Amino acid sequence: MKQRKRVEWSRLDNASKIFPATASDKDTKVFRLVCELYEKVEPKVLQRALDDTVESFPLYKSVLRRGVFWYYFEISDLKPTVEIESLPVCAPIYMRDKRNLVFRVFYYNNRINLEIFHALSDGTGALLFFRTLVSNYLLLKYGEEFAYKGPKLDCDVSVSKKMDDSFDRYFDGKEDLNRKTKIKKGKHLRAYHIQGVRNDENRMQVIEGCMPVKALLDMAHQYNTTLTIFIASLFIYSIFSEMSANEKKVPVVLSVPINLRQFFSSATARNFFSTMNAGFSADKNTADLAEIIQNISKDFMESLTEERLVQQLNHFMSLEKKLFTRIVPLPLKDLFLRLANHMNDRGITAAISNIGQISMPSEFDGYIKLFSIFTSARRPQICMCSYKDNLVITFTSPFRETEIQRTFFEFLSSRGIEIEISTNIDNADRNE
Repeated sequence: MKQRKRVEWSRLDNASKIFPATASDKDTKVFRLVCELYEKVEPKVLQRALDDTVESFPLYKSVLRRGVFWYYFEISDLKPTVEIESLPVCAPIYMRDKRNLVFRVFYYNNRINLEIFHALSDGTGALLFFRTLVSNYLLLKYGEEFAYKGPKLDCDVSVSKKMDDSFDRYFDGKEDLNRKTKIKKGKHLRAYHIQGVRNDENRMQVIEGCMPVKALLDMAHQYNTTLTIFIASLFIYSIFSEMSANEKKVPVVLSVPINLRQFFSSATARNFFSTMNAGFSADKNTADLAEIIQNISKDFMESLTEERLVQQLNHFMSLEKKLFTRIVPLPLKDLFLRLANHMNDRGITAAISNIGQISMPSEFDGYIKLFSIFTSARRPQICMCSYKDNLVITFTSPFRETEIQRTFFEFLSSRGIEIEISTNIDNADRNE
């Protein structure tokens, strides 16, 4: 008798469950990591690097399946294939009626691109995979120049640690919402919503600005704040500048993901993040950047405490583990998650994400120019990261209008910041 093959599967982590339920053609829940090299990519070498990399990240071999009560990942025998870029940015990856991997790797000229469905990982977790992929590619292509010894990454962790569900590991079973630090409800039920003409076929508009990181840090320090808070505040300032007098009565609120690995010991390549809101409500028709920074700094200070984050983690894990939640059929869970997501969106204007400084072995300095990251968006969003002295700030938007982006970059360039702009917008589609 032929022995039946054992099926390996794993549950989705707490943060992942929202993405299959809310993904759509308008917001695919896909994000992209980019590495731009100084030389053109060789696809055959990249394929070999991908084959090597995926072996040390078992979850990346998974397909997303629907169960009676939950979605789950099932390890498959599918092999990822490197292709030249041909799809729109952040095109749909997860499709209910298709058994496919939930990430893709492709290239274009000097760029290696990794796109991931967010249920598989967050930006930091995906970066672990991506850095390994880029490292393997460079070692395979330029092995002789490294005398085949090979520089080593600082993220060489075990497979079990990469597969770790850190939400479950750090859930202590407590849900004390009566403490003075309990999760606050927003002061405003509704935030300002940016309106615009949607791009054809739900395509994402991408505008990328590359600039010296030191110059931006110096500017942030002039305002006595961090780079993330400075960029978030400038984003709000740019949005506020394009609002009408009547619209300025409504707060501008940014959604900001929090990398929980900074507060809990974890090297997982899966999702392990929370979110916070940071906003500004003006009592007049003008907004001063310093005033916005003061407000955003306060929101960050209140939200980024270990006690607050532990409580938030326990709260959402408790909801997941309640008996009623567990026995509700998946179609009803999807409906509830879409409704909760819609209600949450009422209080959000835009989003910003900073995955920070990306490090690679110094031996790779002469081969890598920059890294960047961006995501699909149902509203304008900023993603940012830095490598060496290159900071890349990328706007994605479902709308044709570019006034907010223009205001943002013109503010920086008018103060002496040299910015190299690139975009996927055709000249015929530009707003003049």
